[in-house]
Amino acid sequence: MSATGLTAPEVALWADRAGLPLPADRHVTVAATADHIHSVVAVLRELDFGDTPPAAAYRVGEGYDDAAV
Repeated sequence: MSATGLTAPEVALWADRAGLPLPADRHVTVAATADHIHSVVAVLRELDFGDTPPAAAYRVGEGYDDAAV
C-alpha cells in the first residue's frame, strides 16, 4: 500500500492475488473502505493500555464497586 492510501488499481491487483476478482466498479469503494479501516487501526495502535490485562483475564462479577458514574 502506498503512503497516500490504497488506489483502485492496487485493489484490483490485491484482490486478484487473493483469488477474489472484483468488478471494476467496486475498486474505488473497496479502496476507500480499506483506507478507512487502516486509519481506525492506526488510531488503535496509538492507544496506551498500560497494565490493562487482556480480555481473557476478565471475570464477570469481579470489579470495583467504588467507581463514579
